[in-house]
Amino acid sequence: MYVFGSVCTENFNKNSDVDILISFKEISIEKYTDNYFKIHEQLEQLFKRKVDLITENSLSNPFFIKKVEETKQLLYAA
Repeated sequence: MYVFGSVCTENFNKNSDVDILISFKEISIEKYTDNYFKIHEQLEQLFKRKVDLITENSLSNPFFIKKVEETKQLLYAA
């Protein structure tokens, strides 16, 4: 699990959201969906602000991938 974007820069402020990149092991679509929404809700409760939760396998835009790679910082590894 990585954070990226403004949360990793001096531009982060009280109005900023938190951008998080996660990856899931190969699981059924039902478990994937359940896990995604549970994690999203728990992260918003934890940070007390809006969270943009992005999965690694959903990344396709090379410009967005570059932006993520430039700022991402490891938050948690299992």
